[in-house]
Amino acid sequence: MGFLLSLFVVAKGQQFGWRGPGRSGIYNEKGLMKIWPASGPVLLWEVTGIGTGHSSITVTDDAIYITGKKGEKDVLASFNQNGKKNWEVVYGDASSANNFPESRCTPTYTKNKIFLVSGQGDLVCVGKDGKIIWSVNYARKYSAPTPRHGISESPLVVDNKVIGTPGGNVASMVAFDIENGNVVWETPAINEVTNYINPLLIDYGGMKIIVTLTADHIIAVNSVTGKLLWKFNCEILNAEHKENRTRVNTPIYRDGCLVAANGYTQVAVKLKLNPDGSDPALVWKNADFTPHVGGMVLIGNYIYSSTHDTNSKGRWICVDWTTGKTMWITDWFNKGAVISADGMLYIIEEKSGNVGLIKPDSEQFNLISSFKITKGEGPYWAHPVIDKGRLFVRHGDYLAVYSIKAK
Repeated sequence: MGFLLSLFVVAKGQQFGWRGPGRSGIYNEKGLMKIWPASGPVLLWEVTGIGTGHSSITVTDDAIYITGKKGEKDVLASFNQNGKKNWEVVYGDASSANNFPESRCTPTYTKNKIFLVSGQGDLVCVGKDGKIIWSVNYARKYSAPTPRHGISESPLVVDNKVIGTPGGNVASMVAFDIENGNVVWETPAINEVTNYINPLLIDYGGMKIIVTLTADHIIAVNSVTGKLLWKFNCEILNAEHKENRTRVNTPIYRDGCLVAANGYTQVAVKLKLNPDGSDPALVWKNADFTPHVGGMVLIGNYIYSSTHDTNSKGRWICVDWTTGKTMWITDWFNKGAVISADGMLYIIEEKSGNVGLIKPDSEQFNLISSFKITKGEGPYWAHPVIDKGRLFVRHGDYLAVYSIKAK
Protein backbone atom coordinates (compact mmCIF):
# COMPACT_ATOMS: atom_id res chain seq x y z
CA MET A 1 0.00 0.00 0.00
CA GLY A 2 2.86 2.38 0.85
CA PHE A 3 4.40 1.89 -2.59
CA LEU A 4 1.08 2.71 -4.28
CA LEU A 5 0.71 5.84 -2.14
CA SER A 6 4.18 6.95 -3.22
CA LEU A 7 3.20 6.53 -6.86
CA PHE A 8 0.00 8.49 -6.26
CA VAL A 9 1.93 11.42 -4.83
CA VAL A 10 4.06 11.63 -7.97
CA ALA A 11 1.21 11.09 -10.43
CA LYS A 12 -0.93 13.79 -8.81
CA GLY A 13 1.85 16.34 -9.35
CA GLN A 14 2.43 15.25 -12.98
CA GLN A 15 6.12 14.72 -12.27
CA PHE A 16 8.31 13.17 -14.97
CA GLY A 17 11.96 12.25 -14.57
CA TRP A 18 14.42 9.86 -13.01
CA ARG A 19 13.42 6.19 -13.44
CA GLY A 20 9.76 6.89 -14.07
CA PRO A 21 6.82 6.89 -11.62
CA GLY A 22 7.94 6.97 -8.02
CA ARG A 23 11.58 6.66 -9.19
CA SER A 24 10.87 2.93 -9.18
CA GLY A 25 12.29 2.01 -12.58
CA ILE A 26 8.86 0.57 -13.46
CA TYR A 27 7.13 2.29 -16.38
CA ASN A 28 3.35 2.25 -16.74
CA GLU A 29 3.26 0.86 -20.27
CA LYS A 30 1.09 -1.87 -21.80
CA GLY A 31 0.95 -3.66 -25.13
CA LEU A 32 4.72 -4.06 -25.52
CA MET A 33 6.46 -6.84 -27.46
CA LYS A 34 7.28 -9.98 -25.48
CA ILE A 35 9.96 -11.00 -27.96
CA TRP A 36 12.13 -8.92 -30.29
CA PRO A 37 13.23 -9.65 -33.86
CA ALA A 38 16.67 -11.23 -34.12
CA SER A 39 18.12 -7.90 -35.25
CA GLY A 40 16.40 -6.02 -32.43
CA PRO A 41 13.44 -3.62 -32.37
CA VAL A 42 12.90 -1.15 -35.22
CA LEU A 43 14.96 2.02 -34.89
CA LEU A 44 12.58 5.01 -35.11
CA TRP A 45 15.14 7.80 -34.93
CA GLU A 46 18.54 8.71 -33.56
CA VAL A 47 20.43 11.90 -32.76
CA THR A 48 23.98 12.91 -31.91
CA GLY A 49 25.36 16.15 -30.57
CA ILE A 50 23.45 16.08 -27.30
CA GLY A 51 26.65 16.43 -25.26
CA THR A 52 28.46 13.80 -23.26
CA GLY A 53 26.57 12.35 -20.34
CA HIS A 54 25.32 9.37 -18.39
CA SER A 55 21.94 10.90 -17.53
CA SER A 56 18.65 9.44 -18.68
CA ILE A 57 16.05 11.29 -20.71
CA THR A 58 12.75 12.69 -19.51
CA VAL A 59 9.72 12.27 -21.78
CA THR A 60 6.56 14.34 -21.29
CA ASP A 61 3.38 14.45 -23.37
CA ASP A 62 4.86 16.93 -25.83
CA ALA A 63 8.65 16.97 -25.44
CA ILE A 64 11.83 15.05 -24.66
CA TYR A 65 14.47 16.57 -22.39
CA ILE A 66 18.10 15.52 -22.01
CA THR A 67 21.25 16.96 -20.44
CA GLY A 68 24.82 16.80 -21.71
CA LYS A 69 28.26 18.30 -21.16
CA LYS A 70 29.64 20.60 -23.85
CA GLY A 71 33.01 22.10 -23.10
CA GLU A 72 32.94 23.32 -19.52
CA LYS A 73 29.16 23.70 -19.39
CA ASP A 74 26.14 21.51 -18.77
CA VAL A 75 23.37 21.99 -21.33
CA LEU A 76 19.70 21.02 -21.51
CA ALA A 77 18.14 20.19 -24.87
CA SER A 78 14.48 19.82 -25.79
CA PHE A 79 13.30 17.65 -28.70
CA ASN A 80 9.88 16.95 -30.10
CA GLN A 81 8.53 13.41 -30.18
CA ASN A 82 10.07 12.80 -33.61
CA GLY A 83 13.59 13.82 -32.64
CA LYS A 84 13.65 17.40 -33.97
CA LYS A 85 15.43 19.79 -31.62
CA ASN A 86 13.26 22.53 -30.16
CA TRP A 87 15.97 24.41 -28.27
CA GLU A 88 19.12 24.08 -26.19
CA VAL A 89 20.25 26.11 -23.18
CA VAL A 90 23.38 26.25 -21.00
CA TYR A 91 22.17 25.84 -17.43
CA GLY A 92 25.34 25.63 -15.33
CA ASP A 93 28.99 24.75 -14.87
CA ALA A 94 29.85 21.14 -15.60
CA SER A 95 31.89 18.97 -13.29
CA SER A 96 35.62 19.67 -13.40
CA ALA A 97 36.51 16.20 -12.11
CA ASN A 98 39.42 14.40 -13.73
CA ASN A 99 37.39 11.19 -14.09
CA PHE A 100 33.85 10.95 -15.45
CA PRO A 101 32.89 14.65 -15.47
CA GLU A 102 30.01 14.05 -17.92
CA SER A 103 26.48 15.23 -17.16
CA ARG A 104 24.53 12.92 -14.86
CA CYS A 105 21.40 14.95 -14.04
CA THR A 106 18.15 13.56 -15.43
CA PRO A 107 15.74 16.51 -15.82
CA THR A 108 12.70 16.65 -13.55
CA TYR A 109 9.58 18.06 -15.23
CA THR A 110 6.48 19.25 -13.39
CA LYS A 111 4.02 22.13 -13.58
CA ASN A 112 5.47 23.34 -16.92
CA LYS A 113 8.95 23.71 -15.40
CA ILE A 114 12.16 21.71 -15.76
CA PHE A 115 14.49 21.37 -12.75
CA LEU A 116 18.17 20.46 -13.02
CA VAL A 117 21.45 20.38 -11.10
CA SER A 118 24.78 20.99 -12.81
CA GLY A 119 28.00 19.16 -12.00
CA GLN A 120 29.10 22.07 -9.82
CA GLY A 121 25.82 22.55 -7.96
CA ASP A 122 23.77 25.00 -10.00
CA LEU A 123 20.15 24.20 -9.14
CA VAL A 124 18.16 25.64 -12.02
CA CYS A 125 14.54 26.08 -13.05
CA VAL A 126 13.92 26.29 -16.81
CA GLY A 127 10.65 27.05 -18.59
CA LYS A 128 9.20 25.00 -21.43
CA ASP A 129 10.48 27.71 -23.80
CA GLY A 130 14.09 27.05 -22.76
CA LYS A 131 14.46 30.27 -20.75
CA ILE A 132 16.03 30.11 -17.29
CA ILE A 133 13.53 31.23 -14.64
CA TRP A 134 15.89 31.14 -11.65
CA SER A 135 19.19 29.60 -10.56
CA VAL A 136 20.99 29.10 -7.24
CA ASN A 137 24.26 27.32 -6.63
CA TYR A 138 23.57 25.30 -3.51
CA ALA A 139 27.13 23.96 -3.27
CA ARG A 140 28.54 27.49 -2.88
CA LYS A 141 25.60 28.76 -0.83
CA TYR A 142 26.10 26.03 1.77
CA SER A 143 29.92 25.72 1.48
CA ALA A 144 29.43 22.07 0.56
CA PRO A 145 32.37 19.90 -0.55
CA THR A 146 31.93 18.54 -4.07
CA PRO A 147 32.02 14.75 -4.53
CA ARG A 148 35.06 13.48 -6.44
CA HIS A 149 33.13 13.03 -9.72
CA GLY A 150 31.10 16.20 -9.34
CA ILE A 151 27.55 16.68 -8.15
CA SER A 152 25.09 14.12 -9.49
CA GLU A 153 21.50 14.80 -8.53
CA SER A 154 18.20 14.65 -10.37
CA PRO A 155 16.02 17.05 -8.36
CA LEU A 156 13.00 15.77 -6.47
CA VAL A 157 9.96 18.07 -6.48
CA VAL A 158 7.57 17.79 -3.53
CA ASP A 159 4.44 19.95 -3.61
CA ASN A 160 5.80 23.44 -4.38
CA LYS A 161 9.36 22.70 -3.31
CA VAL A 162 12.39 21.39 -5.17
CA ILE A 163 14.90 19.49 -3.05
CA GLY A 164 18.68 19.81 -3.06
CA THR A 165 21.16 17.83 -0.95
CA PRO A 166 24.33 19.91 -0.44
CA GLY A 167 25.64 17.93 2.54
CA GLY A 168 28.68 19.09 4.48
CA ASN A 169 28.69 21.11 7.68
CA VAL A 170 25.85 23.57 7.01
CA ALA A 171 22.81 21.69 5.69
CA SER A 172 22.10 18.07 4.80
CA MET A 173 19.09 18.91 2.66
CA VAL A 174 17.39 22.11 1.49
CA ALA A 175 13.96 22.86 0.00
CA PHE A 176 13.66 25.72 -2.49
CA ASP A 177 10.45 27.37 -3.68
CA ILE A 178 9.79 26.19 -7.24
CA GLU A 179 8.57 29.65 -8.30
CA ASN A 180 11.57 31.76 -7.27
CA GLY A 181 14.30 29.58 -5.74
CA ASN A 182 13.89 31.03 -2.25
CA VAL A 183 14.79 28.75 0.65
CA VAL A 184 11.75 27.16 2.31
CA TRP A 185 13.54 25.03 4.88
CA GLU A 186 16.96 23.62 5.72
CA THR A 187 17.72 20.26 7.32
CA PRO A 188 20.54 20.57 9.87
CA ALA A 189 23.90 19.15 8.88
CA ILE A 190 25.01 15.74 10.07
CA ASN A 191 28.54 16.68 8.96
CA GLU A 192 28.75 14.19 6.13
CA VAL A 193 29.29 14.80 2.43
CA THR A 194 26.50 14.25 -0.06
CA ASN A 195 26.61 11.25 -2.34
CA TYR A 196 25.40 10.46 -5.88
CA ILE A 197 21.87 9.53 -4.83
CA ASN A 198 18.62 10.80 -6.33
CA PRO A 199 16.34 11.14 -3.26
CA LEU A 200 13.11 9.15 -2.93
CA LEU A 201 9.72 10.47 -1.79
CA ILE A 202 7.62 8.02 0.22
CA ASP A 203 4.29 8.26 2.01
CA TYR A 204 4.37 6.59 5.41
CA GLY A 205 1.59 6.98 7.96
CA GLY A 206 0.20 9.94 6.04
CA MET A 207 3.53 11.76 6.15
CA LYS A 208 5.53 12.60 3.02
CA ILE A 209 9.12 11.63 3.77
CA ILE A 210 12.27 12.20 1.70
CA VAL A 211 14.89 9.46 1.93
CA THR A 212 18.48 9.65 0.71
CA LEU A 213 21.99 8.46 1.56
CA THR A 214 24.98 10.43 2.83
CA ALA A 215 28.57 9.30 3.34
CA ASP A 216 27.64 6.82 6.08
CA HIS A 217 23.90 7.02 6.70
CA ILE A 218 20.44 6.53 5.26
CA ILE A 219 18.47 9.59 6.35
CA ALA A 220 14.77 10.48 6.39
CA VAL A 221 13.47 14.07 6.31
CA ASN A 222 9.97 15.48 6.81
CA SER A 223 9.11 17.05 3.46
CA VAL A 224 6.92 19.76 5.02
CA THR A 225 9.24 21.02 7.77
CA GLY A 226 12.71 19.75 6.80
CA LYS A 227 13.07 18.05 10.18
CA LEU A 228 15.53 15.14 10.27
CA LEU A 229 13.34 12.24 11.37
CA TRP A 230 15.99 9.56 11.70
CA LYS A 231 19.31 8.35 10.39
CA PHE A 232 20.58 4.79 10.06
CA ASN A 233 24.27 3.99 9.91
CA CYS A 234 24.60 1.63 6.96
CA GLU A 235 28.39 1.89 6.72
CA ILE A 236 28.88 0.26 10.11
CA LEU A 237 27.30 -2.96 8.77
CA ASN A 238 30.06 -3.46 6.22
CA ALA A 239 32.89 -5.86 6.99
CA GLU A 240 35.38 -3.15 6.13
CA HIS A 241 34.62 0.48 6.97
CA LYS A 242 35.71 3.04 4.37
CA GLU A 243 35.47 6.81 4.18
CA ASN A 244 33.48 8.45 1.38
CA ARG A 245 32.33 5.18 -0.15
CA THR A 246 30.36 5.77 -3.36
CA ARG A 247 26.58 5.35 -3.16
CA VAL A 248 24.53 5.79 -6.33
CA ASN A 249 21.23 3.89 -6.28
CA THR A 250 17.86 5.29 -5.24
CA PRO A 251 16.35 3.02 -2.54
CA ILE A 252 13.21 0.92 -3.04
CA TYR A 253 10.15 1.40 -0.82
CA ARG A 254 7.14 -0.83 -0.20
CA ASP A 255 4.78 -1.44 2.74
CA GLY A 256 6.74 0.52 5.30
CA CYS A 257 10.08 -1.00 4.31
CA LEU A 258 13.13 0.39 2.53
CA VAL A 259 15.87 -1.46 0.68
CA ALA A 260 19.17 0.30 0.00
CA ALA A 261 21.87 -1.38 -2.09
CA ASN A 262 25.09 -0.08 -3.60
CA GLY A 263 28.42 -1.26 -4.97
CA TYR A 264 31.99 -1.21 -3.65
CA THR A 265 31.47 -4.24 -1.36
CA GLN A 266 28.66 -2.56 0.56
CA VAL A 267 26.10 -4.69 2.34
CA ALA A 268 22.53 -4.23 1.08
CA VAL A 269 19.97 -3.63 3.84
CA LYS A 270 16.23 -3.79 4.32
CA LEU A 271 14.80 -1.52 7.00
CA LYS A 272 11.38 -1.54 8.66
CA LEU A 273 10.11 1.93 9.50
CA ASN A 274 8.59 2.56 12.93
CA PRO A 275 5.21 4.29 13.33
CA ASP A 276 6.49 6.25 16.33
CA GLY A 277 9.19 7.88 14.19
CA SER A 278 12.10 6.23 15.99
CA ASP A 279 15.03 4.76 14.10
CA PRO A 280 14.06 1.93 11.73
CA ALA A 281 14.81 -1.71 12.48
CA LEU A 282 17.14 -3.85 10.38
CA VAL A 283 15.18 -6.68 8.70
CA TRP A 284 17.95 -8.28 6.67
CA LYS A 285 21.31 -7.63 5.04
CA ASN A 286 22.85 -9.21 1.95
CA ALA A 287 26.50 -8.97 0.95
CA ASP A 288 25.87 -10.44 -2.55
CA PHE A 289 23.54 -7.62 -3.54
CA THR A 290 25.89 -4.83 -4.68
CA PRO A 291 24.53 -2.84 -7.67
CA HIS A 292 27.08 -0.35 -9.01
CA VAL A 293 25.27 2.37 -10.99
CA GLY A 294 22.42 0.45 -12.64
CA GLY A 295 19.64 0.60 -10.07
CA MET A 296 17.16 -2.14 -9.16
CA VAL A 297 13.49 -3.00 -9.63
CA LEU A 298 11.01 -4.80 -7.42
CA ILE A 299 8.65 -7.11 -9.32
CA GLY A 300 6.28 -9.14 -7.17
CA ASN A 301 8.34 -10.44 -4.27
CA TYR A 302 11.73 -10.25 -6.01
CA ILE A 303 14.35 -7.57 -6.61
CA TYR A 304 16.26 -7.70 -9.90
CA SER A 305 19.58 -5.90 -10.28
CA SER A 306 23.29 -6.45 -10.93
CA THR A 307 26.45 -6.82 -8.85
CA HIS A 308 29.63 -4.76 -8.64
CA ASP A 309 32.28 -7.47 -8.46
CA THR A 310 34.98 -5.06 -9.64
CA ASN A 311 34.94 -1.76 -11.52
CA SER A 312 35.23 -3.70 -14.78
CA LYS A 313 33.08 -6.74 -14.01
CA GLY A 314 29.69 -7.63 -12.57
CA ARG A 315 26.82 -10.08 -12.86
CA TRP A 316 23.02 -10.09 -12.66
CA ILE A 317 21.17 -10.96 -9.46
CA CYS A 318 17.73 -11.78 -8.05
CA VAL A 319 17.00 -11.28 -4.33
CA ASP A 320 13.94 -12.20 -2.27
CA TRP A 321 12.29 -9.00 -0.96
CA THR A 322 10.94 -10.67 2.19
CA THR A 323 13.95 -12.67 3.35
CA GLY A 324 16.91 -11.09 1.57
CA LYS A 325 17.92 -14.48 0.21
CA THR A 326 19.95 -14.47 -3.01
CA MET A 327 17.89 -16.47 -5.51
CA TRP A 328 20.47 -16.50 -8.30
CA ILE A 329 23.55 -14.70 -9.66
CA THR A 330 24.31 -15.04 -13.36
CA ASP A 331 26.91 -13.87 -15.84
CA TRP A 332 25.63 -12.02 -18.93
CA PHE A 333 28.38 -9.90 -20.51
CA ASN A 334 28.63 -7.43 -17.60
CA LYS A 335 26.77 -5.47 -14.94
CA GLY A 336 24.46 -2.66 -15.94
CA ALA A 337 21.12 -0.89 -15.63
CA VAL A 338 17.68 -2.46 -15.23
CA ILE A 339 14.14 -1.12 -15.68
CA SER A 340 10.74 -2.77 -16.17
CA ALA A 341 7.52 -2.33 -18.15
CA ASP A 342 4.51 -4.50 -19.02
CA GLY A 343 5.74 -7.38 -16.88
CA MET A 344 9.20 -7.62 -18.48
CA LEU A 345 12.72 -6.51 -17.52
CA TYR A 346 14.92 -4.40 -19.79
CA ILE A 347 18.66 -4.41 -19.13
CA ILE A 348 21.74 -2.88 -20.74
CA GLU A 349 25.22 -4.00 -19.82
CA GLU A 350 27.74 -1.23 -19.40
CA LYS A 351 30.81 -2.36 -21.34
CA SER A 352 29.63 -3.25 -24.85
CA GLY A 353 26.02 -2.09 -25.05
CA ASN A 354 24.11 -5.36 -25.19
CA VAL A 355 20.43 -4.73 -24.46
CA GLY A 356 18.34 -7.61 -23.12
CA LEU A 357 14.64 -8.38 -22.75
CA ILE A 358 14.19 -10.58 -19.68
CA LYS A 359 11.20 -12.45 -18.30
CA PRO A 360 11.18 -12.04 -14.51
CA ASP A 361 11.91 -15.41 -12.95
CA SER A 362 13.08 -16.08 -9.39
CA GLU A 363 14.64 -19.39 -10.44
CA GLN A 364 16.82 -18.31 -13.37
CA PHE A 365 18.05 -15.48 -15.58
CA ASN A 366 15.49 -15.85 -18.37
CA LEU A 367 16.77 -13.98 -21.43
CA ILE A 368 14.16 -13.73 -24.20
CA SER A 369 15.78 -11.40 -26.77
CA SER A 370 18.76 -9.09 -27.17
CA PHE A 371 20.47 -6.65 -29.51
CA LYS A 372 23.46 -4.34 -29.35
CA ILE A 373 23.96 -0.56 -29.36
CA THR A 374 27.06 0.16 -31.44
CA LYS A 375 27.07 3.96 -31.63
CA GLY A 376 28.28 6.44 -29.04
CA GLU A 377 31.31 6.38 -26.76
CA GLY A 378 32.18 5.63 -23.16
CA PRO A 379 30.50 3.29 -20.66
CA TYR A 380 26.81 2.50 -21.12
CA TRP A 381 25.74 3.94 -17.78
CA ALA A 382 22.59 5.83 -18.77
CA HIS A 383 19.44 4.03 -17.64
CA PRO A 384 17.01 3.23 -20.49
CA VAL A 385 13.55 4.84 -20.55
CA ILE A 386 10.25 3.52 -21.91
CA ASP A 387 7.45 5.82 -23.05
CA LYS A 388 4.54 5.50 -25.51
CA GLY A 389 5.72 2.12 -26.77
CA ARG A 390 9.27 3.35 -27.35
CA LEU A 391 12.60 2.36 -25.80
CA PHE A 392 15.07 5.24 -25.37
CA VAL A 393 18.76 4.33 -25.01
CA ARG A 394 21.46 6.93 -24.47
CA HIS A 395 25.17 6.27 -25.00
CA GLY A 396 27.35 9.30 -24.37
CA ASP A 397 26.63 11.90 -27.07
CA TYR A 398 24.17 9.55 -28.85
CA LEU A 399 20.46 8.83 -28.33
CA ALA A 400 18.52 6.04 -30.07
CA VAL A 401 14.76 5.48 -29.97
CA TYR A 402 13.24 2.06 -30.79
CA SER A 403 9.67 0.87 -31.30
CA ILE A 404 8.82 -1.91 -28.84
CA LYS A 405 5.04 -1.75 -29.16
CA ALA A 406 3.34 -5.01 -30.04
CA LYS A 407 1.54 -5.07 -33.40
